[in-house]
Amino acid sequence: MELIDYQNVEIRQREETVLRNVNLRIHNGDFVYLLGKVGSGKSTLMKTFYAELPIYSGDATFLGYDLSTITLAQIPYLRRKIGVVFQDFQLLPDRSVEDNLLFVLQATGWKDRQVMLNHAHDMLAQVGMADKGYKMPYHLSGGEQQRVVIARALLNTPDVILADEPTGNLDQQTGEDIMNLLYGISQAGMTVIMSTHNPRWPEKYPGRMLYFSNGEISEANPNDKQSL
Repeated sequence: MELIDYQNVEIRQREETVLRNVNLRIHNGDFVYLLGKVGSGKSTLMKTFYAELPIYSGDATFLGYDLSTITLAQIPYLRRKIGVVFQDFQLLPDRSVEDNLLFVLQATGWKDRQVMLNHAHDMLAQVGMADKGYKMPYHLSGGEQQRVVIARALLNTPDVILADEPTGNLDQQTGEDIMNLLYGISQAGMTVIMSTHNPRWPEKYPGRMLYFSNGEISEANPNDKQSL
């Protein structure tokens, strides 16, 4: 099933064109790498997916929403279909791991506390953090915090996971643990789109590679090391 369809899209920030001639189709279950130098537009493209940045021109559909005409009232419903994994975690530092997840559930309309607790515990177990719910974020390692972030991203059973440099602040082995987790989620049928600068990941975890250069996006050849 086609989840993302961009045709002849132009994206601007502060009146400057960041990406042009974007033609992109992404399907259910795809594992997609966004590759390119810092400032090449990878994060900019992701921001259009969850309607933080508008589409300047062209046709853009994401999860059934027309991003050219989406209303402010529709944006929260779109975002509930997306799980976001940040490089810098963005966990609430004054709340436990469990309460970080409960906060998201409450914000997205869940009501029954026991149901929420059970669901939060299930998500933590899924990412190997079943016994860490009571801990504060600052008591966790970087890899453990990122696992919590992935659990948070999965809370509302999203259609797509967007991962912006999810291993950028982690050592190699911890990064590999996170990649195993994300790739497993994709293999189970969920679409994962991630930006990365690590050339090992596309080699070890095959997926589609979209290369950002000179304001345009092209489908990269898996054997093209220049893409990395």
